[in-house]
Amino acid sequence: MEVDEGIGNTPTNPLEIEEERHFRRIVCAFKYYKKNSLARINKTEAYLASLPEHHQDMLLKYKQHLGVIKQCIEKNEKIINHIIKDVDSMFANVHPDNADNHYSNINHLSMSSEFERVETTLKQLVRDWSAEGAKERLMCYQPIIDEVLKNFPPNQCDPGNIKVLVPGAGLGRLAFEIARNGYQCQGNEFSLFMLFASNFVLNGIRSTNAYEVFPWIHQSNNVLKAESQIRGVLFPDVNPSDLPPTSQFSMAAGDFQEVYVDSDHWDCVATCFFIDCGHNIVSFIETIYNILKPGGVWVNLGPLLYHFANIPNENSIEPSYEVVREVIQKIGFLLEKEDTNVSTTYSSNQESMLQYEYKSVFFVCRKPALRQNGLNHFEQSSLEPDDIIAPDTVS
Repeated sequence: MEVDEGIGNTPTNPLEIEEERHFRRIVCAFKYYKKNSLARINKTEAYLASLPEHHQDMLLKYKQHLGVIKQCIEKNEKIINHIIKDVDSMFANVHPDNADNHYSNINHLSMSSEFERVETTLKQLVRDWSAEGAKERLMCYQPIIDEVLKNFPPNQCDPGNIKVLVPGAGLGRLAFEIARNGYQCQGNEFSLFMLFASNFVLNGIRSTNAYEVFPWIHQSNNVLKAESQIRGVLFPDVNPSDLPPTSQFSMAAGDFQEVYVDSDHWDCVATCFFIDCGHNIVSFIETIYNILKPGGVWVNLGPLLYHFANIPNENSIEPSYEVVREVIQKIGFLLEKEDTNVSTTYSSNQESMLQYEYKSVFFVCRKPALRQNGLNHFEQSSLEPDDIIAPDTVS
């Protein structure tokens, strides 16, 4: 898989300095995963040791279970070391010679949200790249893949000439599957957590079930059986290098609206749990419309979680789907298919006592084709190597 990277020199302007600081903070969250995770277990063990002895005697199995969780943390640490092995040279954000000093100067006590994102990344490995995640992928990815195949059938066109963009690609499995069907596919991701982990899977693994992760050890609530919390999950369930020889698959790092500015460029945009990730959903929809070719297709599945809705000092609008639907049509899309009651889950622990389920919206929209002499015309062209987008910076 090709990865488009921003390459540059030592940051000098305020924006570059802030991007470097953000990069260091994310790497630091990975580096201190073990220390932070063990500290929480140690705190629990200390409290357990302060309980009356007869209480401790009744909780002997629980005490032993905490010891097993520590062992699982050690094993997760090995996965994390693989994930961040080359990140200091992956982008032009941190000079390796000074990296350790930079990370040691960061206040780890203020990084609770970043540590949670590391734990989320471990669960994302299950969703995207394990046999256990197949059920979720069938719910969330397969309807999108089916629509791509329906709108651009391989027996009626050359899929190698069909350009498909997957914004918010996460760890890349949806984009990978579209590319595996022969289409030109580029995933786009803004999160460094996702970019680091996807780079490890897509570029660093060449076999199936090569690693084992313990994604549920940090979920101490609603545990029915102790063994459910400490069970390991093998990944990846497929060889990430198993793509057709003619496949064109890449991942582009950067802000979706900053990276994709060329009009009439993509045959299809496929979004899954994505359009609610921005401050202004209308701007996202406008961008999708702009980058699609006339006659191009937008396939979407997901809820409206609105990621910035409850974050202090962040602006956000949260219109209902009813309003979003009107916006989609006002911008110019033709709504061809719609289902407002699609059951989906996200990184769900199948053995937890608590199960979340979204009633997601699935729709297919089309940008109207050009009209000449009363006829519709939709020109399909191939992606030349020079067209691959390489953003200057990663943030």
